[in-house]
Amino acid sequence: MIEQHSPSPETGEEMIELMEKNSSSASGREEMIEIFGAREHNLKNIDITIPKNQLVVITGISGSGKSSLAFDTIYAEGQRRYMESFGAYARQFIGDMERPDVDKITGLSPVISIEQKTTNRNPRSTVGTVTEVYDFLRLLYARIGEAYSYNTGRRMVKFSEEEIVTNIFQKFNGKKISVLSPLVRGRKGHYRELFEDIRKKGFVKVRVDGDVKDLIPRMQVDRYKIHDIEVVIDRLAVTADMKTRVSQSVQTALQMGKGLMFLLINDSNIVVQYSKQLMCDETGISYEEPSPNSFSFNSPYGACPVCKGLGSVYRISLDAIMPDKKKSVNEGGILPLGGEREAYTFTQVQKLAKKHKFSLDTVIEDMPAKGLNLILYGNIEGASEDILKIDENETVTANTEYEGLVPMLKRWFSGSSNDMLHEWVEKYMELRTCDSCNGARLKKESLWFRIDKKNIAELSNLNLDKLAVWFNDIEKRLNNKQNTIAKDVLKEIRERLQFLLDVGLTYLTLNRPTRTLSGGESQRIRLATQIGSQLQGITYILDEPSIGLHQRDNQRLILALQNLRDIGNSIIVVEHDKEIMMAADYLVDIGPKAGFHGGRIVAQGKPASMLKLNTITADYLNGRRKIALPAERRKGNGKFLELSGAKGNNLKNVNARFPLGKFIVVTGVSGSGKSTLINETLYPILSHHVYGSKGQALEYKSIKGLDNIDKVIEIDQSPIGRTPRSNPATYCGFFTDIRTLFASIPEAKIRGYTAGRFSFNVKSGRCEVCEGGGMRVIEMNFLPDVYVHCEKCNGKRYNRETLEIRYKGKSISDVLDMTVDEACEFFINVHYLYRKIKVLQEVGLGYITLGQSAVTISGGEAQRVKLGTELSKRETGKTFYILDEPTTGLHFEDISHLLDVLNKLVDRGNTVLVIEHNMDVIKVADHLIDLGPEGGDGGGEILFEGIPEELIRVKRSFTAKFLKQEMK
Repeated sequence: MIEQHSPSPETGEEMIELMEKNSSSASGREEMIEIFGAREHNLKNIDITIPKNQLVVITGISGSGKSSLAFDTIYAEGQRRYMESFGAYARQFIGDMERPDVDKITGLSPVISIEQKTTNRNPRSTVGTVTEVYDFLRLLYARIGEAYSYNTGRRMVKFSEEEIVTNIFQKFNGKKISVLSPLVRGRKGHYRELFEDIRKKGFVKVRVDGDVKDLIPRMQVDRYKIHDIEVVIDRLAVTADMKTRVSQSVQTALQMGKGLMFLLINDSNIVVQYSKQLMCDETGISYEEPSPNSFSFNSPYGACPVCKGLGSVYRISLDAIMPDKKKSVNEGGILPLGGEREAYTFTQVQKLAKKHKFSLDTVIEDMPAKGLNLILYGNIEGASEDILKIDENETVTANTEYEGLVPMLKRWFSGSSNDMLHEWVEKYMELRTCDSCNGARLKKESLWFRIDKKNIAELSNLNLDKLAVWFNDIEKRLNNKQNTIAKDVLKEIRERLQFLLDVGLTYLTLNRPTRTLSGGESQRIRLATQIGSQLQGITYILDEPSIGLHQRDNQRLILALQNLRDIGNSIIVVEHDKEIMMAADYLVDIGPKAGFHGGRIVAQGKPASMLKLNTITADYLNGRRKIALPAERRKGNGKFLELSGAKGNNLKNVNARFPLGKFIVVTGVSGSGKSTLINETLYPILSHHVYGSKGQALEYKSIKGLDNIDKVIEIDQSPIGRTPRSNPATYCGFFTDIRTLFASIPEAKIRGYTAGRFSFNVKSGRCEVCEGGGMRVIEMNFLPDVYVHCEKCNGKRYNRETLEIRYKGKSISDVLDMTVDEACEFFINVHYLYRKIKVLQEVGLGYITLGQSAVTISGGEAQRVKLGTELSKRETGKTFYILDEPTTGLHFEDISHLLDVLNKLVDRGNTVLVIEHNMDVIKVADHLIDLGPEGGDGGGEILFEGIPEELIRVKRSFTAKFLKQEMK
């Protein structure tokens, strides 16, 4: 069935039949999700039928209502029904979830949403823990791992009682032996009570520091020396008739020695160790029996005791505290103290200087060590080994005397719950790899368990494709016993690894923290986890899973989605990617435009039939519309940034030239090193040069041409705020102008209202129930928090008196509810406001409201809000802009608008650098830098630098292959 609905108001939603309708039998209806009267956000009371157990793609211009239908209607109703299934007792703690604005939904199965915005920020969360691969790996090492001594590197041994007895008869048959049980090993003390206790148990001899002695009453040893004490359990000859006695003596020795016993060969005075635990037979050190927790960095049984399983530790950085040692303390040479002033801490330092007779006017590099130590550490001796280390669990108490600047910073960081204070102290700290575990996160003993000569941390650091290869034929490298034990665990690990490879994440490692993943990567990991769970009868709703994925890997993602569908699930994907649209079983196009002008079903049906329609989406799919190639590529201003010897992460000592005054696009397959080169090497260098920021660039040799730029701006996809209070108006800064405008209204002046009265963060004018948020947060404990409208102000944020002030008939709340398009029209005569709001319209955000909560703004929209904010500022013509995948969440038509904006920036003499996979952006670049050829260790090389026409001739480049098709 293919339907196109005319959006014109004169004809209503007239349906054009392009294919024969299926008969609407009862059985057919059971295989459909039917939605009646959906009005959430901008949806125009739409009715739609979506087939179940198929791959359905919802597309349309950005802001047309795709997410409103998929997430705010279908998913919200599924979640609400799940909550309704709880008992009355449980629901009283959860509260009621608001029903989406829809008349009826039928045929809806349980829903699982896989969004971009749900990345875990916990530093302990890694790719391995999220996908459960690491959990199975821990189990594998606990069951078949072989222990080695961290002292000698030799294989550790352990014996059962029967094996010890057998070994004694094999090695020492006919010899005279003494069976010893160790009680004290390498400790000081007189041990008078211990000797008395042994004597009372009936034993007559002990071995003290290698000498066998008779036990006598009131026996003791030198309390200030280190001793080894063993009790002599038995002395006998190893003969066949003594087997029972040997067995009993071994049992007693192991019992008293807590699993450890010694055998003294009387003739040669040689001591042999036996242990029921894992033990090094040369040095005598022993390990506890391994369990899965022994390999968990989130458990005290496995975590490195120094970094607590994080792999890195915070340290106070003296370079950050004293960046310029040519200044004196009074001139502000010690940054946390500041310059000379009437502050309590500074007064204490002045008293200290007076008491110990040193001057605060002396430059820091010439100050006596005693004086500097007193200021920094509160003592004359200086820093101890641990004083610079930060332990967040450490309780540091305040001193009435001056305690020293470093202990003070430690106390504020560890003992304060104030986020602003935490952030301030962090400026004087650095995150270093833990010296104890070298970033492996685990304690020393856990890292000496090996399978095929590799420990668990080494496997976690392998790229997933290399890890899969290592596991492929592991059975050949294991013995029969290990193979029998590991059979089922290996099957689970291989399956989960294959799912991750199937969604194109070959370049990640298991120990990669999830907070460093892009939205697309975290979404694909969750997708792989869901495929691994093998659930059936679920409705999965995904939000642009192709983000950050190179065209080469798109086919893998499509196969993964089809796999999820084939095991019996319904897949609904909000997507703009052409390949995924054409691979769908059913396509829904929402539009025709964004915001108020969208919210209608423009067309629906099978992709092949959709191509025949006259819609914006169909025009781009069938080639009637396209983003044109530029008439000529810009020549630039002839100046360059030249970066040499970049070696961060997987970069292979690369040299890159960035021509200024051009539109530069950096491309390459996922994981090839694009973000490493630009975000982690180039941007920190430029930021430090322009602003003096302290971000550390990854390893590089040199950079030339920094004098050719005077401003650098990175526009990423991080949220513009993390609470419902943040919104585009406050972020862009024009909300202050709006508040000032309302405060200038005569009625406001009569009442004595200032601009502060119209802030929802100030008590006087806001609604006090929701404290100006407009929403109340319901904590769900085991689910994400749910936001519901405040019952007092009904989401308006302000109290009644504030809302009575009106400008052109609109209250401050009405203005916040306006879309950018509406606000441009409303404020057209207020030039200073109109100019700032108009920029948001130019970057394709005409459909969002001025007061739209930051938590509902996608990564792509947040990036464009930031881009709009930067456009409203005055640029210098020597500005270097860096954008990471700005086409995220954009329809073909929106990409065209975005390119217009970026080209305007370049035309003014600025340089715009974009990291991108989208072929429409790549083909219009003035200069391309292509990295590859593969991801991870197989990448990190610059394959090509130049114009797109020349790239298509590079055979090693995967980008070239797809660009060639696009430029035909």
